[in-house]
Amino acid sequence: MSDDPSATRTTRRLGPAARALESTLLVTLTILGALWGLELQHFLGLAIFNEQYLGLVFALAMAAVFIGVPARKGEDRGGVPWHDWIAAALAVACGLYVTVHYPEIATTLGSIEPERWVLGLVVIGLVIEATRRCAGWSLVAIALVFLAYALSSHLFPGALNMPSPRWQRLAAYLYLDSNALFGTPLDVTASVIVPFILFGRVLYAVGGDRFLTDFALALMGRYRGGPAKVSVVASSLFGTTSGSAVSNVVMDGPITIPMMKRTGYPAHLAAGIEAVASTGGQIMPPVMGITAFLIAEYLSISYGAVVIAAVLPAILYYVAVFAQVDLEAAKRGLGGIDAARLPRLAAVMRNGWVFIVPVSVLLVALIELGWRPGKAGMAAVFATLAVALLRADTRPSAARLVEAMREAGRTTLDLVVITAIAGLVIGTLQISGLSFNFSVLLLSAAAGELLLLLVLTALACIVLGMGLPTGVIYVLLAVLVAPALTQLGVAPIAAHLFLFYFGMMSMITPPICLATYAAAAIARADFWRTGWTGMRLGVVAYIVPFAFVCQPALLFEGTAIEVALAFASAAIGVIVLCMGLVGYARAPLGAVGRAVFVAAGMLLFFAPAEGWLGLGLHALGLAVAGAAYALQRPRAARSGTPA
Repeated sequence: MSDDPSATRTTRRLGPAARALESTLLVTLTILGALWGLELQHFLGLAIFNEQYLGLVFALAMAAVFIGVPARKGEDRGGVPWHDWIAAALAVACGLYVTVHYPEIATTLGSIEPERWVLGLVVIGLVIEATRRCAGWSLVAIALVFLAYALSSHLFPGALNMPSPRWQRLAAYLYLDSNALFGTPLDVTASVIVPFILFGRVLYAVGGDRFLTDFALALMGRYRGGPAKVSVVASSLFGTTSGSAVSNVVMDGPITIPMMKRTGYPAHLAAGIEAVASTGGQIMPPVMGITAFLIAEYLSISYGAVVIAAVLPAILYYVAVFAQVDLEAAKRGLGGIDAARLPRLAAVMRNGWVFIVPVSVLLVALIELGWRPGKAGMAAVFATLAVALLRADTRPSAARLVEAMREAGRTTLDLVVITAIAGLVIGTLQISGLSFNFSVLLLSAAAGELLLLLVLTALACIVLGMGLPTGVIYVLLAVLVAPALTQLGVAPIAAHLFLFYFGMMSMITPPICLATYAAAAIARADFWRTGWTGMRLGVVAYIVPFAFVCQPALLFEGTAIEVALAFASAAIGVIVLCMGLVGYARAPLGAVGRAVFVAAGMLLFFAPAEGWLGLGLHALGLAVAGAAYALQRPRAARSGTPA
């Protein structure tokens, strides 16, 4: 559901007792999230504050971190040190304090009692250390910078000068206020994401992963560049259940990358295709990762509305990747996989209901019935188990179900850590007043020009996002930047999806790009060549946010004709643009030909969807692209290259 630190971090080798305790914590964390997603507390008539539930989640997750994740790589074999047992106990104490006392705390939040700020200081230290272990230093450094600013904001000049809170008040606020640690990011993880993580794990436990891979092979394996197309299809399908770039790479990269290399793709190109295709899983409905749920919470709209708005941009993203994969295969003369080695599509689809039925249930529950996401996710879990029990080859054993819950808890653990520190950062932004002043500074720097503001925002997303999960980047910029975008007239959903896209692109934008690192390591490819190739393959994700800000029709904002025209023009423009970027259209292109295709593609992509001017620009773009494509026919005939 997010870019999963567990895919790369070190885990501790535990003794039997410690391993059993860690497993119990992880399974309990999953069961607790599943029951909360089912809204069992309402069914039983229990009056439970959301913060009480979050306190219990915090206690379980943090204790599991300090038991299972070593402070240093050298500690991964020596059992659990005494200081980590103390840290785990403190985490449980801090979480249970909120769970037990929050009804009283809610009525006296302004009171700064000694136990509150003392526990607040402990929580800040625990969250920072847990984040360092699970996600590295980059996110810790950002949190420390904001904490330092909150304590010293009275020393800064100009618009950054704000009264600093007392450190006791800051500690208590970050610990107990619903705008800080127990705010929206942690709430979304604990209340919404756990059922979706469990859905993905249960789906894999009953063989859904085999269906996804076999479906991609049967559908695309025989065509030119078949292995790369399999990677694109498989990664997009895996993305519907994981929403994590790094997890997608780690999951299907070991299958698709060697397959691509064997059929002639260079290592850096194979790794770039896998990284970009897997990164797109975060924007591929129906499950788009934690960020989509955060958008729904921040905008107070349904998750289904976010999914609908994101559909066309996601399709354009994969059209671009697919087109470039096909053109690269044609350019390099790469064929497909021998049909005799591929599964039959009809046979795959006969067994595919294990995957199709649960996803259909999820979509109906989310969009048609309007259920809350957590409840819809649990409906998908139960649907998966129901259809899996009908056949012996998909029927999961009790051990596999327990393992699925344990792995779901392990993924949830990482998300709790990341969203906890994101909550601390948001709390410092709120209590220091920087969240308001930053928008003022950004508007001033952009001089009221929307395009300049969008460019500055895109750069901020990519720079701040180096090494950080997409959800954290989005949370920071939703607070700091989104108000400035909406003040200049950008539709709220377009503004937040703009932040989502450019936060996501940090996964494949050098120098720090986690998905590219993972893919390059699997392919044993040069990182920099892989990084630049990935940027070119993912080019649409760099330009489509600007397009849907200018053309809301791409987000289904407009009449059916406007939406259809905007999408058709953008899709054709993407393919034409890809011809110029790859340097192939019927035959290899020279520098002038590439420039013509790029210009025509950009014209089709950005031409407005309404008015005579828009129609004229569309006609011009189509005419230029058509003429340039027709002129390649003699070159293709001379070179013997297939069309």
